[in-house]
Amino acid sequence: MTVFRVLIIDDNQMAREGIRLILEADPLFEVVAEGSSGEEALILSEVWMPDLILMDIQMPGIGGLEATKQLKEAFPYVKVVMLTVSDDIAHLFDALKKGAQGYLLKNMKPDEWHDYLKAIALDEAPMTRELAFRILKEFSPIGVDAGDNPLTARERDILGLVAKGLSNKEISGHLEISEHTVKNHLKNILQKLHLENRVQLARYAYEQSWMKKS
Repeated sequence: MTVFRVLIIDDNQMAREGIRLILEADPLFEVVAEGSSGEEALILSEVWMPDLILMDIQMPGIGGLEATKQLKEAFPYVKVVMLTVSDDIAHLFDALKKGAQGYLLKNMKPDEWHDYLKAIALDEAPMTRELAFRILKEFSPIGVDAGDNPLTARERDILGLVAKGLSNKEISGHLEISEHTVKNHLKNILQKLHLENRVQLARYAYEQSWMKKS
């Protein structure tokens, strides 16, 4: 079984302890280190090379958003999930612009934490249609040439389902193919389009007018 190494960054010690307890209840995650600032996040990431970083947004010194930007520049592979008590959509946009893969509210139930972080770690986090439209409206174009689409018909089908917010398992059932096949198709799609995650994939689908707002 694959185990994902996690770094927790939060300036509140009790919050870090609570997050650790939630993660340690799932054998998929191993907490390798903890820090209390953006500066420590940068240092600890180089030392521990985690797979996943849970990053508080509001911290003294280098805040979570700026630390995320610097981390993604230094370690593009690492997945960053922002932690916050606010559901302000502006914070979500800021986090995604800085390169974060997800956004987690601290008051969510532990089971919801596990399901969401598993999806992030396994590159399966779905996105709602509403969020896809809001992201499309907020972000500038990603610059993929619409006239030179390198995707196969099957890959376009899968991309359309990703943009609708379907998970890999749901896509598998919809197209009657294995989840492993879905994952391989997604890897190929990301490589062909020079994109990094499902958020960018959904934006691409909308920009190509494959997904129409109802």
